Amino acid sequence: MITVVGVGPGDAQYLTCEAQVAIAAADLLVGSARHIATFACPQHKTHLLDADLAGLLAWLRRRLDKHHIVVLASGDPLLYGIGKWLAVHFAPQELRIIPGISAIQYLCAQIALDMNDIYLTSSHGRTPDFDWLLQHDKVAMVTDAITGPWAIAQAIMQRGLRRNLIIGENLSLPTERIHRLQPAAVAQRYDINAVVILNER
Repeated sequence: MITVVGVGPGDAQYLTCEAQVAIAAADLLVGSARHIATFACPQHKTHLLDADLAGLLAWLRRRLDKHHIVVLASGDPLLYGIGKWLAVHFAPQELRIIPGISAIQYLCAQIALDMNDIYLTSSHGRTPDFDWLLQHDKVAMVTDAITGPWAIAQAIMQRGLRRNLIIGENLSLPTERIHRLQPAAVAQRYDINAVVILNER
């Protein structure tokens, strides 16, 4: 059995109780260097989660029936996370997914913004269709180093649109910062972030 655990936005206090139990029961822990440093205990053997997904798939299959494996996923595993990829490659009876609090959920809670009509997306490994995205009045995006707040701001200004950007950096961590900016005021670089784009008419 592989258990995929959503570890939330960053700080360990946002783990659910079920996630804590699953991590404590694991003998093999798979995750990014940051997640392993945060959540691994002495009893865990660890495996680094990197861009080599084919290698990870083979590694998991060799150990599937012999170990209690936990894969750590940022935020929620099924919100632009590794949960979807694992669900494609493993049968339902081989996989258990424990939800987590996404960075977008956390950011919206911090700014008291309801999520009822928000469009959720990610720029990880994809080029957003800004012409389509910016037709929505409320968009939330998990960003990467290529398409982050500055690229979003440039896309808005190139189209002559008026929007407010709320940028959450290092969410839930001691270095957390939340900015509410017009596109022209957006800087070129921010730490790990999620962005909400609002058309406040």
